[in-house]
Amino acid sequence: MLYLQLFISFFKIGLFGFGGGLAILSLIQMEVEQYGWMSQQEFVDIVAISQVTPGPIGINCATYVGYTTAGFWGSVLATSAIILPSLIIMLSICRAYFWLNRRFHDNPYFSQTLRMLRFTVLGLIASAALMLIKPANFIDTASWIIFALVAFFTILPEISKPLVNKTPPPVRKGLGAGLSFVSHPILLIVLAGLAGYLIYR
Repeated sequence: MLYLQLFISFFKIGLFGFGGGLAILSLIQMEVEQYGWMSQQEFVDIVAISQVTPGPIGINCATYVGYTTAGFWGSVLATSAIILPSLIIMLSICRAYFWLNRRFHDNPYFSQTLRMLRFTVLGLIASAALMLIKPANFIDTASWIIFALVAFFTILPEISKPLVNKTPPPVRKGLGAGLSFVSHPILLIVLAGLAGYLIYR
């Protein structure tokens, strides 16, 4: 019964989880809480591990949830279930993709549909972020400071684009490259982990 629950839950997540890994974290958390597979703190830890390990966060999270819940075969089942809908759908539409793109590329209804889907994905990502902002994660002022610094440096390239675009080409190249390096996700993850180790060891 547990294997069936795992398969149905992650197949459903894979089928309706539009927008990639971060956007489906809220769906995974809802299923985990519904069946009581793990505590809130355990789920947060799994999300953190999924972020720093190679591969899509949604698949990594499914693998860890499956392993924690039902061992090795649980991880295999959960991982297979979450990727199966995408595999079926992509194999089904791959041959028709180029025809559809040529046929509807200039269609205003098609373009508007894609535009609305972008807003939906942004909402799902925001929902996932809000679900992770809980007392179990933000235990003191230092954790809030780390979060604020990482958030600031993540959006820094976007808010500095007008400044970069107004500078002469040689300066623009150097400034843009510097901002990209400082805001690189891997660098931010490593620095945040190092800060957490030094503060909470």
